[in-house]
Amino acid sequence: MHHILFLQDLAVVMIAAGLATILFRQLKQPVVLGYILAGVVIGPHTPPFTLIGDEKTIETLAELGVIFLMFSLGLEFSLRKLKEVGSTAVVAASLEIFVMIWAGYGLGQLFGWSHMNSIFLGAILSISSTTIIIKALEGKTREKFAQLIFGVLIIEDILAILLIALLSGFATTGEFAFKDISVIILNLAAFMGILLVSGLILVPRLLNYVSKFKSNEMLLITVVGLCFGVSFLTVKLGYSVALGAFLIGAIIAEARQIHKVEVIMFPVRDLFSAVFFVSIGLIIDPVIIIEYIVPIIAISLVVIAGKVFSCSLGSLLAGNDTKTSLKVGMGLSQIGEFSFIIAALGLTLNVTDGFIYPITVAVSALTTLTTPYLINSSDSFSKFFEKHAPRSLIRTMEAYYLWVNKPSKEGPNHAGRMILRRIFLQICLNLLIITGIFIAFVFLNEKIKLFIGEYITGIEITKAILWFAAMLISFPLIFAVWRKTLAASMVIAELSTSDADISRKIQCMQLYQILSS
Repeated sequence: MHHILFLQDLAVVMIAAGLATILFRQLKQPVVLGYILAGVVIGPHTPPFTLIGDEKTIETLAELGVIFLMFSLGLEFSLRKLKEVGSTAVVAASLEIFVMIWAGYGLGQLFGWSHMNSIFLGAILSISSTTIIIKALEGKTREKFAQLIFGVLIIEDILAILLIALLSGFATTGEFAFKDISVIILNLAAFMGILLVSGLILVPRLLNYVSKFKSNEMLLITVVGLCFGVSFLTVKLGYSVALGAFLIGAIIAEARQIHKVEVIMFPVRDLFSAVFFVSIGLIIDPVIIIEYIVPIIAISLVVIAGKVFSCSLGSLLAGNDTKTSLKVGMGLSQIGEFSFIIAALGLTLNVTDGFIYPITVAVSALTTLTTPYLINSSDSFSKFFEKHAPRSLIRTMEAYYLWVNKPSKEGPNHAGRMILRRIFLQICLNLLIITGIFIAFVFLNEKIKLFIGEYITGIEITKAILWFAAMLISFPLIFAVWRKTLAASMVIAELSTSDADISRKIQCMQLYQILSS
């Protein structure tokens, strides 16, 4: 009986999505809007059109939609691009989260909500929706502002993991557990570092082998297997499924077969993204929206205004021009899947009232509807801003942009800084792998002790064997860190000299780096 309900629900969702696609394409409106409205029509809150028998089935399919959307984003957004937009992503995401938490808390207090409701509202408003933005930016993903938006979204997802951990500790103890956060940051950094290093070594070689068979079916199965495997591993370690799907997508983007992978994956992505947005419509209750219409509209306006301001300012501070910064801000002005997770967390911990979750869904729906229009009107708005903003403000912004993007002077100091940066990254990478090795031994501690305990008695002896094994595996990396540290000190010493032979200085610094490898 269950499989019949599953088939029925999937058929209803896909028929509704297909009709919405045809209708909204004809009306030249965003298809995402059609998917959400279709979900509302067939959802459990709008009788007599309730056609869904098992909503949990749709939630599962929606999770698949998130995985494929984030995986596709990773395919388009390689690690090289993430490196290019890194500074903008960190500054804009951090500023956005700070501003929106403050604005959400203040808005909750203005409505007379409890202290905990207000804190969770601020957290709910702080994270933009990756899946909604990916759909809204179709056809524009190669543009500079879109790449910046994707970078901000990835940093947001990482910060959201830390934010959820903070909220969980605060909800149970009444204070923020910063000690736990430091452990989470260390574990997350180690996981990402190990995954990226091992993935960049193994995945391109695997895809090269698979491509020899010249079979699209074989390539598709391999890629989807990697996607689900890494996503499952990420969830088992307590992180977001979206993060794992993005990371493996970014790793595959470095392979030579990337263009073929994109072609065979996009139809799969479109299929499950339709299910995802229909599922959002399924959980919208029009009765609750009418009851809390004033807070919903007020919160939606704060989300749009706050995110446009904070993300635009963050992008501008990171060294982007006014037009690009405004387009980044207007593209990030919505909330989505992480907001649902935070709202559900408050309900699970019994620290927030029941109306917070449906309000979150309603605000997400409203800001989802406005996102495509904001993105399409961003060029017009930037021209309007440059024309009507105070001249002193425009000149200040232009001067700041030129100052931040002033090209560095060539010479030994410039070359030395580049070599130092490369050595520093290599040291950090080695330290990251060392940390991951020790964390892995701690994670497997109990199982390893059970195995060794059959042959060796004594807890201290078992623990000593574990630490010795970790040290033995880490020794080559520790030795590499020592050599690279020496090379860095030699480069710094060379930069400090006033020798006029520039070419000799550069050659010496490069030699130090080679000797350290």
